[in-house]
Amino acid sequence: MKVLTIKQPWATLIIQGDKRFEFRSWKTKYRGELLIHAGKGIDKEAVKRLEKYLPKELPIGKILGKVTLVDCIKMSPDFKEKLLKENSEIYTKSSFQENYGWQLDNVEVFDELIEAKGHLSLWEFNDLN
Repeated sequence: MKVLTIKQPWATLIIQGDKRFEFRSWKTKYRGELLIHAGKGIDKEAVKRLEKYLPKELPIGKILGKVTLVDCIKMSPDFKEKLLKENSEIYTKSSFQENYGWQLDNVEVFDELIEAKGHLSLWEFNDLN
Protein backbone atom coordinates (compact mmCIF):
# COMPACT_ATOMS: atom_id res chain seq x y z
CA MET A 1 0.00 0.00 0.00
CA LYS A 2 1.19 3.54 -0.70
CA VAL A 3 2.52 5.59 2.21
CA LEU A 4 3.27 9.28 2.71
CA THR A 5 5.75 10.33 5.40
CA ILE A 6 4.78 13.61 7.07
CA LYS A 7 6.43 15.63 9.83
CA GLN A 8 4.72 15.97 13.17
CA PRO A 9 2.37 17.60 14.16
CA TRP A 10 0.93 17.50 10.64
CA ALA A 11 0.61 13.70 10.53
CA THR A 12 -1.36 13.69 13.79
CA LEU A 13 -3.58 16.57 12.66
CA ILE A 14 -4.45 14.61 9.50
CA ILE A 15 -5.24 11.43 11.42
CA GLN A 16 -7.40 13.38 13.89
CA GLY A 17 -9.35 14.82 10.96
CA ASP A 18 -8.29 18.40 11.72
CA LYS A 19 -6.22 18.81 8.54
CA ARG A 20 -7.91 17.72 5.31
CA PHE A 21 -5.16 18.85 2.93
CA GLU A 22 -1.47 18.01 2.82
CA PHE A 23 0.69 20.35 0.76
CA ARG A 24 3.38 19.23 -1.63
CA SER A 25 5.55 20.85 -4.30
CA TRP A 26 4.67 18.03 -6.70
CA LYS A 27 1.42 16.69 -8.05
CA THR A 28 0.39 13.07 -8.12
CA LYS A 29 -2.02 11.16 -10.32
CA TYR A 30 -2.42 8.55 -7.59
CA ARG A 31 -5.87 8.33 -6.00
CA GLY A 32 -6.86 5.81 -3.37
CA GLU A 33 -5.87 4.49 0.03
CA LEU A 34 -2.79 6.05 1.57
CA LEU A 35 -1.08 5.24 4.86
CA ILE A 36 0.02 8.23 6.93
CA HIS A 37 3.49 7.81 8.44
CA ALA A 38 4.73 10.21 11.12
CA GLY A 39 8.34 10.83 10.25
CA LYS A 40 11.04 11.59 12.78
CA GLY A 41 11.00 15.30 11.96
CA ILE A 42 9.04 17.67 14.17
CA ASP A 43 7.94 21.20 13.26
CA LYS A 44 8.46 22.65 16.75
CA GLU A 45 6.96 26.05 15.87
CA ALA A 46 3.76 24.36 14.66
CA VAL A 47 3.59 22.13 17.75
CA LYS A 48 3.77 25.18 19.98
CA ARG A 49 1.25 27.15 17.90
CA LEU A 50 -1.24 24.28 17.55
CA GLU A 51 -0.86 22.84 21.05
CA LYS A 52 -4.62 22.96 21.74
CA TYR A 53 -5.27 20.48 18.91
CA LEU A 54 -2.59 17.99 19.88
CA PRO A 55 -2.18 15.12 22.35
CA LYS A 56 0.66 15.34 24.89
CA GLU A 57 2.78 12.76 23.04
CA LEU A 58 3.32 12.81 19.28
CA PRO A 59 4.35 9.46 17.82
CA ILE A 60 7.31 9.47 15.44
CA GLY A 61 8.60 6.77 13.10
CA LYS A 62 5.18 5.10 13.00
CA ILE A 63 2.28 4.58 10.62
CA LEU A 64 -0.70 6.20 12.35
CA GLY A 65 -3.57 5.27 10.10
CA LYS A 66 -5.05 5.36 6.65
CA VAL A 67 -6.79 7.98 4.52
CA THR A 68 -8.10 8.17 0.98
CA LEU A 69 -6.33 10.56 -1.38
CA VAL A 70 -9.28 11.91 -3.37
CA ASP A 71 -7.79 14.86 -5.26
CA CYS A 72 -4.65 16.87 -5.99
CA ILE A 73 -5.51 20.55 -6.36
CA LYS A 74 -3.25 23.20 -7.88
CA MET A 75 -2.93 26.05 -5.40
CA SER A 76 -4.78 29.22 -6.43
CA PRO A 77 -5.72 32.41 -4.57
CA ASP A 78 -9.37 31.23 -4.29
CA PHE A 79 -8.34 27.82 -2.93
CA LYS A 80 -5.99 29.43 -0.39
CA GLU A 81 -8.77 31.78 0.75
CA LYS A 82 -11.16 28.85 1.19
CA LEU A 83 -8.67 26.99 3.38
CA LEU A 84 -7.95 30.05 5.52
CA LYS A 85 -11.70 30.39 6.14
CA GLU A 86 -11.91 26.70 7.05
CA ASN A 87 -9.20 26.95 9.73
CA SER A 88 -6.72 29.81 9.71
CA GLU A 89 -4.71 28.28 12.58
CA ILE A 90 -3.94 25.06 10.74
CA TYR A 91 -3.88 26.52 7.22
CA THR A 92 -1.66 29.54 7.75
CA LYS A 93 -0.24 31.52 4.86
CA SER A 94 3.02 29.60 5.36
CA SER A 95 1.13 26.41 4.40
CA PHE A 96 0.89 27.71 0.87
CA GLN A 97 4.59 27.63 -0.02
CA GLU A 98 3.85 24.40 -1.88
CA ASN A 99 2.10 24.17 -5.26
CA TYR A 100 -0.43 21.40 -4.63
CA GLY A 101 -3.00 20.51 -1.98
CA TRP A 102 -3.61 16.80 -1.63
CA GLN A 103 -7.20 16.31 -0.45
CA LEU A 104 -7.48 13.54 2.14
CA ASP A 105 -10.73 11.90 3.20
CA ASN A 106 -12.05 8.82 5.04
CA VAL A 107 -9.63 8.87 7.97
CA GLU A 108 -9.08 5.54 9.71
CA VAL A 109 -7.03 5.62 12.92
CA PHE A 110 -5.05 2.46 13.68
CA ASP A 111 -5.39 1.04 17.19
CA GLU A 112 -1.88 -0.36 16.93
CA LEU A 113 0.71 2.01 15.49
CA ILE A 114 3.16 0.37 13.09
CA GLU A 115 6.92 0.98 13.36
CA ALA A 116 8.34 1.93 9.99
CA LYS A 117 11.21 3.87 8.51
CA GLY A 118 10.04 6.80 6.42
CA HIS A 119 11.00 7.63 2.86
CA LEU A 120 10.71 10.56 0.49
CA SER A 121 7.84 10.75 -2.02
CA LEU A 122 5.16 8.05 -2.03
CA TRP A 123 6.53 4.70 -0.96
CA GLU A 124 5.25 1.14 -0.58
CA PHE A 125 4.52 -0.69 2.66
CA ASN A 126 3.40 -4.29 2.37
CA ASP A 127 3.46 -5.53 5.97
CA LEU A 128 -0.15 -4.70 6.94
CA ASN A 129 -1.95 -7.61 8.54
